[in-house]
Amino acid sequence: MVYQLDAKDIWFPKPELADEDGLLAVGGDLSPERLILAYHHGIFPWFSDESPILWYAPLERFVLYPQKVKISKSMRQILRSNKFKVTKNLDFKSVIKACADAERKEQPGTWITDNMIEAYIKLHQLNIAQSYEVWQNDVLVGGLYGVLINHVFCGESMFSLVSNASKLAMITLCEEKDIKLVDCQMYTAHLESMGGEFISQFEYLSVLQNN
Repeated sequence: MVYQLDAKDIWFPKPELADEDGLLAVGGDLSPERLILAYHHGIFPWFSDESPILWYAPLERFVLYPQKVKISKSMRQILRSNKFKVTKNLDFKSVIKACADAERKEQPGTWITDNMIEAYIKLHQLNIAQSYEVWQNDVLVGGLYGVLINHVFCGESMFSLVSNASKLAMITLCEEKDIKLVDCQMYTAHLESMGGEFISQFEYLSVLQNN
């Protein structure tokens, strides 16, 4: 059953009530209050310009445990080479816009609409949405952004203009001492190669709500 949300009344149904594809609710708004409530319950928005706001709570989550991240020999060489510089929260706006503009073979468009960009910039101003930037010769060549809730980093999107830039951002994120889990939201072979795995919604919520 998909629940209809009111724009004024900020609430969500229990995440375990989501459909098989993870769709839980439709409607509402992208206010900081609603987004923060959603992430605290393992729920996130994912929609396009042509659709209403859709809220998902997948029954399985694709995640990375920081202590299990796999770093290849070639990637370790890149880490030692100082070829790139990684920063945190230095240019959130550029990262989210680059993620929106990135071409992705598996989808024709982007879910990072102008409204989403505006909403997550507000979350960044509250120090809830965070970004990691990868620079090469002072040029932004990769990065990622997401939402940090209870030591769980809910990854929203990443981009890479040169090989391995987004991997470097993810490795740097996983080296943060206070990160217990990285929620990748969607499966990709790229993240699986780094140690990504599926866990149940129950397992995910146990980590999210017991930190």
